Amino acid sequence: MSETLVSVLVVDDNAASVEFLANALEAPGVRIITCQDPLEAIAIVQDSRPQIVITDLVMPGLNGIGLLERIHRIDPTIDVIIMTAHYTTETAVDAIRKGASDYLNKPVPVAVLRERVERLVVEARDRIAATQSNAPSFQGIIGRSSKMWALFAKIRRVAPHYRTALITGPTGTGKDLIARALHTLSPVAGGHFVVLNCSAVVETLFESELFGHMRGSFTGASADKPGLFEHANNGTLFLDEIGDMPLSTQAKLLRVIQDQEVLRVGSLTPRKVNVRIVAATNANLRAAVAAGNFREDLYYRLNMLEFAVPPLADRPEDVLLLANHFADKFSKQFNREISGISQRAKLVLAAHEWPGNVRELENVIGHACLMASSETIDAADLPAYLWAEAPAEPHKATAAAAPAGSPISLDEQEARSIQQALTATSGNQSQAARLLGIGRDALRYKMKKHGLPLTH
Repeated sequence: MSETLVSVLVVDDNAASVEFLANALEAPGVRIITCQDPLEAIAIVQDSRPQIVITDLVMPGLNGIGLLERIHRIDPTIDVIIMTAHYTTETAVDAIRKGASDYLNKPVPVAVLRERVERLVVEARDRIAATQSNAPSFQGIIGRSSKMWALFAKIRRVAPHYRTALITGPTGTGKDLIARALHTLSPVAGGHFVVLNCSAVVETLFESELFGHMRGSFTGASADKPGLFEHANNGTLFLDEIGDMPLSTQAKLLRVIQDQEVLRVGSLTPRKVNVRIVAATNANLRAAVAAGNFREDLYYRLNMLEFAVPPLADRPEDVLLLANHFADKFSKQFNREISGISQRAKLVLAAHEWPGNVRELENVIGHACLMASSETIDAADLPAYLWAEAPAEPHKATAAAAPAGSPISLDEQEARSIQQALTATSGNQSQAARLLGIGRDALRYKMKKHGLPLTH
């Protein structure tokens, strides 16, 4: 099997530097594209979508940071390495926070440059292979959308280095899976991964749970008890729903993070710990800080690295991947012979907004696997609230009903139906045309008419 081709775009206004980099990075399975104008580089990225971009920082017209931001607006999965002879710590931090995969100080030793680029080439090949798979995943997390691949790339990039991290996103998006991936890819992967759901702890027991207690320190403390920090020593402590932690405990948590020491309730002797902290929340912690319900210093300490998990509605191309994954999972769990999902059911799934995110989809498919009367999940097997939103027949597909008193035009109904069909078939125009009951040429005509992109 031939090696997957990975494209690397080199951008530098210095012709000699471009030539040097192109020669240094030449390797089997790697296509080098060169450019001396950052504005031209944007057009190349738009047309060719290279997997990796290496750019100088100081260039006329647009600097490397500006180019990085423009590239990630086009495709956030593209790895960008910035190189400069004008290195400053502030610029390096700014570049990494804005999504740069690396920031190198010129002159860069050829061996170092090759090593950094080769690592990104391997990751790019993994991404390409996953997009060609029926169920791409990263550390058990299913997703092939650009938003998820950008998230996976960030996890992979920072997992070896982080000490604290904050995971944000709506309920049901899988923030716990992100936390576990960070742990698994970190240097403490061999240690414990300890979980505390802050919303499930009685306020008076928080300190005992986290830091432990000594016998006799309070009523009912009949023996010495190590806390979760000690249990997670040389590992990771995952604090789920951190926004529900009391302010008094937040202050002590901040001290532990800073000093890497815990003091059991009732003890005067601190104990050293080596723990990585991952916190998660579905709340707006900035608003909580403004309202005085969350400590500002703790927020900024945790928020040094933030991983925002997108809601399922923002990555519709992942819906059917996840549905197939859950169908396989539940068919084994329930000992049912479920071999697939009908086109009609796919359209229903694609039309739903998924306010409950991945957790809602998992419950829906679990219900369908129990209700299915054949080897294929059909629309009638889905919960009633789902298929009631969908059109009666696939070839008459329309958008979910508009609110009463807010009718939509036939043109808008047609455009939404086409978009739903394309989403349900992951952009496959032939399958979408069959789903809608029209020919492929007719579908392309209607897509052009409604301004929908003809390429996916």
